[in-house]
Amino acid sequence: MRTFVLYVRQFRSAFQHRRYSFPSDLSRRQKVSENWQTSGASKPLHNAGIARYLLPVSMVTRNLVTDSAKVANEVKEVSRAGPLVEYDRRIAEGELVDGDNCQVGTLRELQRLYDDLVMSADACSLDRYEASEKAGRSRWLWSRFIPQSSYSPVKGLYLYGGVGTGKTMLMDLFFNQLPDSWRKRRIHFHDFMLDVHSRLQRHKGVADPLEVVAGEISDEAILLCLDEFMVTDVADALILNRLFRHLFSNGSILVSTSNRAPDKLYEGGLQRDLFLPFISTLKERCIIHEIGSSTDYRKMTSAEQGFYFIEKDASGLVKKKFQHLIGEHTAVPQEVEVVMGRKLQVPLGANGCAYFPFEDLCDKPLGAADYFGLFKKFHTLALEGVPIFGLHNRSAAYRFVTLVDVMYENRARLLCTAEGSPLQLFERIVTIADAQNMAPRTSSRSRKNDDFDLCVDNELGFAKDRTISRLTEMNSKEYLEQHAAMLAEKQLSQDDGDEKALQA
Repeated sequence: MRTFVLYVRQFRSAFQHRRYSFPSDLSRRQKVSENWQTSGASKPLHNAGIARYLLPVSMVTRNLVTDSAKVANEVKEVSRAGPLVEYDRRIAEGELVDGDNCQVGTLRELQRLYDDLVMSADACSLDRYEASEKAGRSRWLWSRFIPQSSYSPVKGLYLYGGVGTGKTMLMDLFFNQLPDSWRKRRIHFHDFMLDVHSRLQRHKGVADPLEVVAGEISDEAILLCLDEFMVTDVADALILNRLFRHLFSNGSILVSTSNRAPDKLYEGGLQRDLFLPFISTLKERCIIHEIGSSTDYRKMTSAEQGFYFIEKDASGLVKKKFQHLIGEHTAVPQEVEVVMGRKLQVPLGANGCAYFPFEDLCDKPLGAADYFGLFKKFHTLALEGVPIFGLHNRSAAYRFVTLVDVMYENRARLLCTAEGSPLQLFERIVTIADAQNMAPRTSSRSRKNDDFDLCVDNELGFAKDRTISRLTEMNSKEYLEQHAAMLAEKQLSQDDGDEKALQA
């Protein structure tokens, strides 16, 4: 049935396209007829006027037959496309290990969404060209006079589950199978919210800047794929419901991954009652799917010592390793531009590598914007002195979690010294449920040493598992080989660009 609908829709669009070519066909045929009359050649029909109108019709018929044949081929290609098909191909070729039933179940959901989007591409306006820069503001202006609402006929998908279960990989598999001509965008949630706040600054004088920003975003991309949906900032929490209500009413479709079920988002956060309507909006416009796998695929990589050194007194070790990475280049203090004109001071940088003491990067009031700015310029971070986290340095723990998220998103390399293994760094960070299940201390001495620095924090308690998993993968042989390949590819592209510049 879907194949039949695709035939009809594509045949109709082909006919509509072809009918606008009638005038040019008529003019060409009229010239041909006039040439025949001038040369004295016999006329193909006794009535040249009729010929001028009949010939293009036959030509259009032939064109439509050709177009329908092309559509048939396209439909066959679509029927063999999608994330589930690509997943099977990669497993067959040994690019991926065979996933568990939970991953396959998630892929079926993504394949269903893929098929629905292909079927409803016109209704969802996925293949339109990017709107002008003024489209968002003009949408807002017209909506003052004419109420506008255009919800997508296709619901989005919210994927959540434990760390390392392949959520990001599966979403990327889905995203990369979508046509390049579609208005789609794949972005980390941190980066997306930074973009939103930056746009809000630009539209500060408008009565409802969120509506304008939502109009701009939906004009640029109807399909939004947001990785690692995690709300920890009260400024984000307070605007999400209104922002996404505008986006959904503009026809936007959300595909997202998260470690948290919708009902657990922003749990225990300030003014959470104002955030709760967003959860209802999310459930209304997205199908919620849990990846129930307990396998952490990141920990199945080939672990090696890599660049993670467990040293409490490692003064000079990181700088020595850092110097080895930069080679003959000289490290000097540098400056990195971040959002809204702010700048981040880099103590030492050279050859794509940046050096920081932990205190300079995670004990200061920095955030995702600063880290994204840093890794736009540097591909490797040498970080000295990562401590054990607890109640006394909870803010630094939050920043370190964000730092690792940004590094992982940018596939950056981490060279660091730490007071313990990734697991040991977060042993004193627990969720409320973990704290309730902990056995009471019998020794006053052990209570003083451990419990007084125990940090009970739901958001951080959930996020730590992701950070431990990512730190483990970032230290693996596979990750470091991918990083080296990425650098080699960038260097090759740069060399090609330099060569073309010289030739020009």
